[in-house]
Amino acid sequence: MAAAAARWNHVWVGTETGILKGVNLQRKQAANFTAGGQPRREEAVSALCWGTGGETQMLVGCADRTVKHFSTEDGIFQGQRHCPGGEGMFRGLAQADGTLITCVDSGILRVWHDKDKDTSSDPVRLPCPDGWGRWAGLLELRVGPGVCRMRQDPAHPHVVATGGKENALKIWDLQGSEEPVFRAKNVRNDWLDLRVPIWDQDIQFLPGSQKLVTCTGYHQVRVYDPASPQRRPVLETTYGEYPLTAMTLTPGGNSVIVGNTHGQLAEIDLRQGRLLGCLKGLAGSVRGLQCHPSKPLLASCGLDRVLRIHRIQNPRGLEHKVYLKSQLNCLLLSGRDNWEDEPQEPQEPNKVPLEDTETDELWASLEAAAKRKLSGLEQPQGALQTRRRKKKRPGSTSP
Repeated sequence: MAAAAARWNHVWVGTETGILKGVNLQRKQAANFTAGGQPRREEAVSALCWGTGGETQMLVGCADRTVKHFSTEDGIFQGQRHCPGGEGMFRGLAQADGTLITCVDSGILRVWHDKDKDTSSDPVRLPCPDGWGRWAGLLELRVGPGVCRMRQDPAHPHVVATGGKENALKIWDLQGSEEPVFRAKNVRNDWLDLRVPIWDQDIQFLPGSQKLVTCTGYHQVRVYDPASPQRRPVLETTYGEYPLTAMTLTPGGNSVIVGNTHGQLAEIDLRQGRLLGCLKGLAGSVRGLQCHPSKPLLASCGLDRVLRIHRIQNPRGLEHKVYLKSQLNCLLLSGRDNWEDEPQEPQEPNKVPLEDTETDELWASLEAAAKRKLSGLEQPQGALQTRRRKKKRPGSTSP
């Protein structure tokens, strides 16, 4: 049943326990998908992206450095490949023209071709007849240590941006040289003439321009313009007091929504750098954010194990809320528009929606605890009075 209905899931979520979860918001149901049957924390999902077939295929990046291919049409894993090199988890995953692009914590960015499945993990530098300096079969770039995010440009799939802790924003052309086409410059010293630390946590390309926006671990939002003469930010603003961990563009592309380590969400205008509004409901660090490309909806997940769908236009508010039992690392939101028009398949007679089942179990446990507490406190009034009568004061006599 889960495999047949996988194509109708609205949100796909990667968990810390290595489970890929598909959530159908109309039916209030969530299904678990694992490649080996039993989930393992060594296979924690750290990155998700759509494959070459659009939303019919998904690439799942795991902590054991494997990238698994998942079919959303059939609801099954169709293969995997090991991507060695470097250290740490995947900080970015992308595909372009049948190639796989990966980037890890230690700063090793690699492009994997289909013909490299049986090659060794050590890349060999070979001449290329097109004069672009590309490596035959496998391209490796060292983008600097401490990478927190690698993001692909949707308009130019061969262009990616990287950034991290003490690793300033860089833009790379994978069809060009091994040097970045843009390298951001740190902002000027603060009012105490001290160097401002660098910690880019997330990156987004602005549509219709060459600009990029970043959010930092020091609660800053910055806009860079590679077309301008300066390499410093052309706009900078701050939100809150806690590190920003995730960011997504709104459908119009004129603002971003950021989330921090305390579960706070805010929309910030990129034209004036002002706060447009806040969203409530999260209780833990935000790990994944994504807006629907055409609908005013925002999907968010984090360490509180709850997937939430907010409406980001007035009236703002919470549309859906699904508890998924595991800590959530990342998500992918389906871009289709016919959420309400999908065919409603009949439910199994003994199957209860996920939210109802967990709610019933919660209330049952609370009622049982309350009964145990009451049974321990209730005592017969007659027995209590009898004990009081048996107590005698010093010097008193029996009647």
